Amino acid sequence: MAFGARLNDAGDGDNAEINMIPLIDVMLVLLVIFIITAPLMTHAVKVDLPQASSTPHPAKPETVALAIQADGTVYWNGEPVDAAAWQAKMERSAAQTPQPEIHIRADADLAYRNVAQLMADAARAGLTRLAFVTEPRIAH
Repeated sequence: MAFGARLNDAGDGDNAEINMIPLIDVMLVLLVIFIITAPLMTHAVKVDLPQASSTPHPAKPETVALAIQADGTVYWNGEPVDAAAWQAKMERSAAQTPQPEIHIRADADLAYRNVAQLMADAARAGLTRLAFVTEPRIAH
């Protein structure tokens, strides 16, 4: 029994039309599920967020250039000093807030014991920020 008139009266062809009714039913069921579950998903988690402050960054400490030549001469920021003078300057620098950074530049021909003595004097004075200055190697 036919409910509608067929365009092709041959009767041997398949129906090539897509049945949209089941697709619409699935879409409506999903829509109802989302409408019901959406209000349940609006709860928030309480989190204590950090508060921002607008305090300025601390000032960078000054830099002291400490150079040692191969003959043992020590230079504090470019001026030659003897052992008593650099120890006194190290003690004054250790008392500053913030402490300056000590950049040690040693000659390649200098014995390491001289550098170790200078580092020990800095540690004895209370300086904690020591750095070594080196020259980069040139690739040949």
